[in-house]
Amino acid sequence: MDNAGSKKHCCESARDFFTSAKFLIYLGHALSTWGDRMWNFAVAVFLVELYGNSLLLTAVYGLVVAGSVLLLGAIIGDWVDKNPRLKVAQTSLVVQNSAVILCGVLLMVVFQFKVTLEGLYNGWLLTSCYVMVITIANIANLASTATSITIQRDWVVVVAGQDRSKLADMNATVRIIDQLTNILAPMLVGQIMSFGSHFVGCGFISGWNLCSMCLEYFLLWKVYQKTPALAIKAGQKEEEQELKQLNIQQGLENSQKPAEGSQLMNEAELANVEAQKKLSCCYQISEPFRTFRDGWVAYYNQSIFFAGMSLAFLYMTVLGFDCITTGFAYTQGLNGSILSLLMGASAVSGICGTVAFTWVRKRLGLIRTGFISGVAQLSCLLLCVVSVFMPGSPFDLTVSPFQDIVRHLMGDAGPLPEANPTPLASLTNDLQSLVNGSTTMYDLDMEPQVESYLSVSLLFAGVIAARIGLWSFDLTVTQLIQENVIESERGVINGVQNSMNYLLDLLHFIMVILAPNPEAFGLLVIISVSFVAMGHMMYFRFAFKSLRSRLFLCCSPEHKAEGENPTLPSVV
Repeated sequence: MDNAGSKKHCCESARDFFTSAKFLIYLGHALSTWGDRMWNFAVAVFLVELYGNSLLLTAVYGLVVAGSVLLLGAIIGDWVDKNPRLKVAQTSLVVQNSAVILCGVLLMVVFQFKVTLEGLYNGWLLTSCYVMVITIANIANLASTATSITIQRDWVVVVAGQDRSKLADMNATVRIIDQLTNILAPMLVGQIMSFGSHFVGCGFISGWNLCSMCLEYFLLWKVYQKTPALAIKAGQKEEEQELKQLNIQQGLENSQKPAEGSQLMNEAELANVEAQKKLSCCYQISEPFRTFRDGWVAYYNQSIFFAGMSLAFLYMTVLGFDCITTGFAYTQGLNGSILSLLMGASAVSGICGTVAFTWVRKRLGLIRTGFISGVAQLSCLLLCVVSVFMPGSPFDLTVSPFQDIVRHLMGDAGPLPEANPTPLASLTNDLQSLVNGSTTMYDLDMEPQVESYLSVSLLFAGVIAARIGLWSFDLTVTQLIQENVIESERGVINGVQNSMNYLLDLLHFIMVILAPNPEAFGLLVIISVSFVAMGHMMYFRFAFKSLRSRLFLCCSPEHKAEGENPTLPSVV
């Protein structure tokens, strides 16, 4: 009987978990991020293939995406704040997936009839297709930003309720899902394109998003039904809604009555009405600009302003597994196989960081967790600084960062040297080999001769180890924003935070453009670590002020007179 009862209890517990709002959010987020990661990986390869194995379209797409989020982040967040939760989530979901499906179908048409399109209207029709692809893909990214703000920054907080430990666990689980899909989704779509074709890859991604959109739409509705608190949003009270309905009904009744005495309205009154209409029109036109300004002002006035700025400063770095670091690794003799293993190790390190976040937060509090995470990340990144001066490093300040570019533009020395390609050139060769189906990344005579692998080994050891502190710190700042920003401003503040992240990310690409040669990469490493250090100094300032103010509050005579225990709150 006991065994039967325990089995029944376990079955009920499992059923309750798999039907809970928390699990449904995890499932919906996994489907959403899987589609996003497949699309983000594939669209770069598609654009390279479309433009003759050139990175021009990919660079333009990246610039458009970053600029759009930078300019529209606050406006998107304000739209999230001012509309019902279910409407925002479903609208952004439909727009995002529909844009990806439409873009995938358009790419299939271009791949199938590219030769024909090139001959029509002197190639302008094909160029128009490129513009449409980038525009629609950008719309999908903006909708994805709205979805991320809605689910990860708002719905998760409401589902967790007042339980901070539950909120931390949900944030960590969502981040683990991000890490896993970031590895597995590109692998899947890459295999499909390798064994099939780009046409098949476009069709698969479009079909996936169509099915995923329907399932995610249903999951959002189920989470909304299981969490009544999602129906209540700050600034949208029932009394106000009833008053709006009453005003609308009164307006309809008045409009049905015959206009009495309208002939007595003089010309001055008519002019006054027209002036008010013009003022209202101008007011509506300027509303997006005011929203942009008010969003940034509200972000500046937040108590967590320095914590948010510290996270944004971490985006100003070349010490990550992006195209910049990958290109530099190729110049140092690392092949694709080794880099794939390093990327896997980086993902494992990131997952360890999310697990460490929940463990440390339970024992030391949220703010101290961010402090420890920052110290851990900076300590690991010191290995990257040391690697700049180790044997095998190409670091050479006597080589001008602009020398190769100026010589190429002025035509004094012919084309850029190929014996030691820049990271961008290396990435171009990498993508070309992937597109052409080559099994090797470089020919033997193209591989650079490296005296020692000590420098590059220390570089990637520091980058991988620093991911533990990085992801733990990211979760800390995320939860600080969730807990300290009022509900009515949650969307706009997170929108501005995304804009800040993209701004610093743009600056890091500009920094690489100004110093593209491998000899200057060591300087970029030092600058990157400096920005990370400045970011953590901002967080240390925020942490010191927060801990001091809360200690003063807990030890104040008023609290002692009320008989409260003068201990720090759990968030500390």
